Amino acid sequence: MNLQELIICRKLLDDDIFTGAADNFFAAAQLIERAERLGLGGNLYRAWLIHQLAHEPNLVSTTIEMRGGLIGTSLREIFVHDAEILLPILRGEVNGNFPLVNDYKPTVPTADEAFNLLMRRLENLSTAEDFADAFIDHYRRFGYGDIATFRAFRWDLGNIVGIRHFETIRLNDLIGYAHQKELLTGNTSAFVEGKPANNVLLVGARGTGKSSGVKALVNEYYAQGLRLVQITKPQLKTLPALMETLRRFMSKRFIIFLDDLSFEESETEYKYLKSAIEGGVESRPENVLIYATSNRRHLIRETWRDRGENDELYRDDSTNETISLSDRFGVIIHYYAPTQAEYLQIIRSMLKRRGVDIDAETLRLEGLRWEMSHSGRNGRTAQQFVNHYLGQH
Repeated sequence: MNLQELIICRKLLDDDIFTGAADNFFAAAQLIERAERLGLGGNLYRAWLIHQLAHEPNLVSTTIEMRGGLIGTSLREIFVHDAEILLPILRGEVNGNFPLVNDYKPTVPTADEAFNLLMRRLENLSTAEDFADAFIDHYRRFGYGDIATFRAFRWDLGNIVGIRHFETIRLNDLIGYAHQKELLTGNTSAFVEGKPANNVLLVGARGTGKSSGVKALVNEYYAQGLRLVQITKPQLKTLPALMETLRRFMSKRFIIFLDDLSFEESETEYKYLKSAIEGGVESRPENVLIYATSNRRHLIRETWRDRGENDELYRDDSTNETISLSDRFGVIIHYYAPTQAEYLQIIRSMLKRRGVDIDAETLRLEGLRWEMSHSGRNGRTAQQFVNHYLGQH
């Protein structure tokens, strides 16, 4: 292989393992360390190369992200040229003198879903064109680097940072609220399919699964390009910078998530949110929506004094200001506290998923006793009861 002829993948020349600058035992030590850290297995020369191509940015992966999945014919041909040079490694024909690096079994295999799917797809390929097209499809579907690896991110000092231990909850894990889930999935399905969709406000009783519903959406639609970015209320003034960052990944869809959102009269951060949703000088990227949860229908706290006589000359203007933020959300989904029967059914379903069947009378007595000594009927209280019950039996 003449790696000096690489064009798009020239960053590989910075790696001693591929250039041959490392001696055999040093290369083996490096590969094994990376395999254990990342959970790589099999032929480690091949696994490491695929990992680098999948995670490190190159002109093909970044172009696909910026152009919403498009790639020019000339750029593809150059990528095929590079794949032809790397073909011996991609086929697994390059082996090390240290036998274990040729069929390595890591202590904990990688849980990176996108990478594992790519590895399986590449198993039976043989031509450079097939390998190049497989990577192009991977970039279109999952992206590259952290965008491919992580489902959820936090906004930190101008960067989106992957959340490694994101909840694995799915929509089927949420008991009840069928109508609310239907509204939520309907809007989100349209969004990931590139159709018109609305920003969403989930409002209502505490502990009813509003936040869990949003998190579950990301697990449901991850393979279709949906990602979540959580921000806090003090970060609202940086929303334009976040949206500009997400604009670079046009082949993906992002939910900017604001959890438990509300504002006091003295807080003005809501003005940044209003501007970001609509009305700013710069348009919101088409690959971004805002989903927020709140216990308040009107996100800005309003008192009876606000409705009575006060110092403001035009009282209606003040009232309109307080309700205008929630009006910016095209879909508002209401969550109500469950009835007693629904509350007990939530507990029964949670226990059954853990392999526990409880008789109706015991469930009623213990479940209602737990409710009365806690914060009322809701999904959170039900989960706390289940944890207690399983811990005591």
